[in-house]
Amino acid sequence: MSFTSLGLSPVLLKALAAENYTQPYPIQKEAIPAILSHKDVLGIAKTGSGKTASYVLPILNNFKSNKPLKNRHIKVLVLVPTRELAVQVEEVFRTFATALTDRVKTLAIFGGVSINPQMMAMNGVSILVATPGRLIELEESNAVNLSEIETLVLDEADKMLNLGFKEEMDRIFALLPKKRQNLLFSATLSDDVNNIKQLLLYRPEVIRIESKEDETELIDQIAYAVDDSKKGPLLRYLIKKNNLKQVLVFVSSVFKADGVANKLCRNGIHAVSIHGKKSMNSRSESLRRFKTGKIRVLVTTDLLARGIDIEFLPYVVNYELPRSPKDYIHRIGRTGRAESAGEAISFVSPEEEHHFKVIQKKMKKEVKLIDGNAIDMKGF
Repeated sequence: MSFTSLGLSPVLLKALAAENYTQPYPIQKEAIPAILSHKDVLGIAKTGSGKTASYVLPILNNFKSNKPLKNRHIKVLVLVPTRELAVQVEEVFRTFATALTDRVKTLAIFGGVSINPQMMAMNGVSILVATPGRLIELEESNAVNLSEIETLVLDEADKMLNLGFKEEMDRIFALLPKKRQNLLFSATLSDDVNNIKQLLLYRPEVIRIESKEDETELIDQIAYAVDDSKKGPLLRYLIKKNNLKQVLVFVSSVFKADGVANKLCRNGIHAVSIHGKKSMNSRSESLRRFKTGKIRVLVTTDLLARGIDIEFLPYVVNYELPRSPKDYIHRIGRTGRAESAGEAISFVSPEEEHHFKVIQKKMKKEVKLIDGNAIDMKGF
């Protein structure tokens, strides 16, 4: 099946071809026609499965500018859990909106930066991508009006609920018109997500893209049993010996992220740390440079376990193991996405060996464990 069979307009099909979108992913095959038909949709599919385009394309296709709205009265609202995801979703909207005959202004708003520029940028916005807290701040300042929303999207609803946004979301729902199209996307169907579904969706088209039994099948996993003191030299050894590019390294703390990145730089490997204590502008610029290959290694905490979206990220390194098997899956799931292979490397200290066995048991997959201490890392 190709995009031409889904009912999208010729201008969007041309834009898809220009962006090298060839075959739709399963969630797109089912969601696009349903949204084009103005149905409510519940889409359950794992992170990295193409959910963003599955709602961006039909929303833009259905967009009608012949019904002008008052200034700051938006038509489409997309709620997301993180600043990074807000930026990424808005970029997708903007990329395809330029193909439309009529001008459609999009904007991403989020906390952690000054609110005043976002308030001024709201003029003429039709499609708004927002984190819940900042949206409420703008609404309370009369910078945005939600009374004429035609389409509401909740993206990564499970993540929003896990991060404690339920109260903010309830406040936002109360401000919306009762008649609207509702689109709910989530990686999982938890009890909380199911409750939101019951509240928001009317006779929804339910789309569940089941992960294959081994959802990490495209990821080549390997682990090194190594002492804590040798993790740094081992990381540098692997990167230099194998000429690894675009390496995403996960650590457990802000302090460790800065330390690992600094040590890599001192050894001639271009690396940057990215975490919640850095400014939004700094994080966005580092992420942009990493995506374009200008930064070789990005060292991060679990802040980005779901927030980063790079279609062909080749390498993920667990410098330190996460607390839960679920977080491990989210981390390594940054690679092996959208049917592209990837490699996940884990460093396992003696204290982490039991925990790593638990992770493998939960994954129902055994990971080859190499003796990292036996590697000659002299000079690294």
